[in-house]
Amino acid sequence: MSGHSKWHNIQQKKGKTDAARANIFTKIGRELAVAVKEGGADPNSNSKLAQVIAKAKDNNMPNDNIMRSIKKASGELGSINYEDMIYEGYGVGGTAIIVEALTDNKNRTAGDVRHLFDKFGGSMGTNGCVSFMFKRKGVITIAKCDVEEDDLMMYALELEGFEDINSEDDEVYQVYTDTASLASVRKSLEDDGVKVLSAEVDMIPDNYVTPSAEQQATIIKMIDKLEELDDVQNVYHNATLDIDDDEE
Repeated sequence: MSGHSKWHNIQQKKGKTDAARANIFTKIGRELAVAVKEGGADPNSNSKLAQVIAKAKDNNMPNDNIMRSIKKASGELGSINYEDMIYEGYGVGGTAIIVEALTDNKNRTAGDVRHLFDKFGGSMGTNGCVSFMFKRKGVITIAKCDVEEDDLMMYALELEGFEDINSEDDEVYQVYTDTASLASVRKSLEDDGVKVLSAEVDMIPDNYVTPSAEQQATIIKMIDKLEELDDVQNVYHNATLDIDDDEE
């Protein structure tokens, strides 16, 4: 995993066990429930729901599961209140880490997250202690084998909300947008024949740190354990990670 790009990490998780895949579906199910509760069950009038449905499809979540989650959220899940929580702190090597969660029990989630910060040599701080180092952006991931960079740039420059293209990864481009324009930029690119691998809101660090190989292994283990928590939706960091999971 190089830099902040989650692409290789996501691909590895997609290829892991059924349990890991079920964990991803559980997290997306919660996002669907929150989106339905906030804006209704019709994706045509609920842009947040439409975006989560697209994310579910990007992660190969079956349509039956998606529709079941939406119907469930419209009915009995209405009594469950998930709250957005953000936890911030530092991992080893001065790595800034942000954890986003959807939880029905703030005390449980805070305790679980704090335990993992402590276990892997980090420290959980107060809200705002590291988030100022990141900017929230839409990130659209596109395989390099599907389109030339010049062509992609030509398409993107015409789109409202487009900000930049990151081509540092060997396999993919990452198209950055403002968060409000993520869905519309994705649709426009797809209408131009560009195959989108994923599109989601991400926290992009202003600067990166480069921990030692040993510290990188610890950070990867910490991130994996955080992402295994049912309540945790996303983990962001500013570490350059040049080792693979199997090198830990």
